[in-house]
Amino acid sequence: MTAKILVVDDIVFNVKLLETKLKQEYYEVFVANNGVEAVKKAKELNPDIILMDVMMPEMDGIEATKIIKNDPNTMHIPIIIVTALNAQEDKVNGLSAGADDFLTKPINDHALITRIKSLLRLKFMMDELRARHVTSNQLGVGEEIIIDESNKIEGAKVILVDDDVAQAKKIKEKLNSAGISVDIVTEEQETLSLAEKNNYGLFIISTQLIDSDGLRLCSHIKNHDKLRGIPILIIVEEADEKTLTKGLEMGVNDYLLYPVESNELLARTSTQIKRKNYQDALRENYIHNLSLSVIDQLTNLYNRRYFDIHIKNLVTNAASTGKSLSLIMLDIDHFKNINDTYGHQAGDIIIQEVARRILLGVRPTDLSARYGGEEFVVILPDTKLEDAIKVSERIRQSVEMYPLTTVDSSEIKCTISLGVSALSSDDSPENLLKRADQCLYKAKEGGRNRVVAEEAFFT
Repeated sequence: MTAKILVVDDIVFNVKLLETKLKQEYYEVFVANNGVEAVKKAKELNPDIILMDVMMPEMDGIEATKIIKNDPNTMHIPIIIVTALNAQEDKVNGLSAGADDFLTKPINDHALITRIKSLLRLKFMMDELRARHVTSNQLGVGEEIIIDESNKIEGAKVILVDDDVAQAKKIKEKLNSAGISVDIVTEEQETLSLAEKNNYGLFIISTQLIDSDGLRLCSHIKNHDKLRGIPILIIVEEADEKTLTKGLEMGVNDYLLYPVESNELLARTSTQIKRKNYQDALRENYIHNLSLSVIDQLTNLYNRRYFDIHIKNLVTNAASTGKSLSLIMLDIDHFKNINDTYGHQAGDIIIQEVARRILLGVRPTDLSARYGGEEFVVILPDTKLEDAIKVSERIRQSVEMYPLTTVDSSEIKCTISLGVSALSSDDSPENLLKRADQCLYKAKEGGRNRVVAEEAFFT
């Protein structure tokens, strides 16, 4: 099932128009007619996105946004404020209330779908972080995330990439007035070098640089191990829809239009910094509290204890939202022979190296665990069976193609066998694991060094 979108508007024509556009993209659409109803349905439905009109009876969209964003149970839901074309005050008030973006009427179809897809990517990543936080609490090693700390922007550092001197000065002065420090640079290499040495909360990048390509810089940042977690806000010409679309598709978090309006600048900057603070707090919390109790000390993967609890949470979440979920179970082929021939120390090195190659083959949001001995499992949220098969084959090839090296520089050729299953309706963690294990057995029975998925096994 696709993402759930809550449309909030008191005008039937507007609702029907949005509903038609969204259903054409296969989104599941729900409707609220005012702010009071929106707050209620946000709690009941847990939608993936809310499209919120501003002017409504009983409670307007700004007030509803404030309530939703200040409730720990709903604050993670992205909200897009829908405003009149020239309602600059509504845009700024909406962003200040916690809205993640805005669209102006009449709504451009391309802008609507592009913004939704961009916000969904971020939400799914944050959902996974929150799910891991829930698991750590269930294990008794979690801590509550302090929302007030996450909402602070004073003391944050921003790196501004802009060679328009007048505009850069205006941006710096506005952000400085809110306690945000700004470093101004004008070209790509200087940006990357400075960013690696400092703890920035946001990149603001002009797409109108004279001697550099702003989008290419964004691409480098998103592919940089140390920098990819820092949000990016681009400045783009209103008519340059092509550049904006490319930026959002590559993972840019938000944008401002030329000429930059100072209040909107501060509101969007604040939103991105607060979101990063919350994301960092979640990540640091579970890394700090889980490292000793649920991390396998040999491989640095999660251990069986953590996996057994987390898979239940992920299956429950996938079942309630209708999202896909796949599981890979894999085993090192002829591992006993490796231990007998090269010794247990070499065996440990083989296990460590296979674990490393598993991590290289999956996404940060996937969960990899050492299931026991030479056996591993990987949970892939929001992943269909055919995509999980591709991931499995990539991992298998990475082990087969490159020999593993022991401490005495001996090269050991090693292979793995993999079984793949996918969550079905009314499924359980136990059955999902059982089917993956059956597929793994079939892979070994068929000669090892291969991937067997449940469709191939059961059909």
